[in-house]
Amino acid sequence: MESFQEVTQILHQVAAGNDQAAGDLLPLVYEDLRKQASQQMALERVNHTLQATALVHDAYLRIMGSDHDKKWDSRAHFYAAASSAMRRILIDHARSRSRLKRGGDRVQLTWIDMEIPDQPISHEQLLELDDALQKLEQSDEQVAELVRLRLYAGLSVTESAEILKISRTVAYELWDYALAWFAVELRPSDCPR
Repeated sequence: MESFQEVTQILHQVAAGNDQAAGDLLPLVYEDLRKQASQQMALERVNHTLQATALVHDAYLRIMGSDHDKKWDSRAHFYAAASSAMRRILIDHARSRSRLKRGGDRVQLTWIDMEIPDQPISHEQLLELDDALQKLEQSDEQVAELVRLRLYAGLSVTESAEILKISRTVAYELWDYALAWFAVELRPSDCPR
């Protein structure tokens, strides 16, 4: 388990441009990142070609390699960025595997599927969810970020509220809104809206 203060200090060093700090950070956060990756991989199919370890390393390289996103307000903000990078990697992987030339056709994702997070979802369902999230982001970025933190980072509504710097009550209201929005948005096309 990492030392909270040590991680925070190293994150500040990374933000200040200290390249050595990024190398010092990985051993401290590796186990927590591995747990996040395992949680996200648990939603994937059993024979997925990516492994949790590779997902951790790819995500870490993405967030440490980007020059514009190295300022994290807190450990939680760092973990949310790592979780978002993992999600992007999985979505990019799903897109590459689901191209029409590879026989990928979209399958309708229902809100019921999203309410059972311990069941694997297909590449097509992941893409459907990502498309819906992008659409939600166009109408309300804050709600979309709350959904990402809940679904992909595995954070509670309260933890998400802390990262978003909103009250717990507002976060619960936004979460209820998101649930209703997805219920309508992901309704099968043969159901009336």
